[in-house]
Amino acid sequence: MNKQYNQYERDPASNKRYGRAWKRIRDRYIKLHPLCEECEKQGKITPAEEVHHIRPLSKGGGNEKSNLMALCKSCHSRITAESGDRWGRSNP
Repeated sequence: MNKQYNQYERDPASNKRYGRAWKRIRDRYIKLHPLCEECEKQGKITPAEEVHHIRPLSKGGGNEKSNLMALCKSCHSRITAESGDRWGRSNP
């Protein structure tokens, strides 16, 4: 997780949701899912570097496995930009 992103771009409420407990959940999930789940759907083998909440925490999602996806940085950036969720906005 990018420390600078946490410190400067996330609001304080989000920072609380992404603390030590999240790091443990994230690390466990990446260990079980070492490849990007989106790339795998396309037949590509790409190491996962991020864990994505399918339904964002800000919209009632949780840290359960069914709400998580292992993604490479590229897929994570694309999905996050498409949803508009990175900065707490959502696309109509």
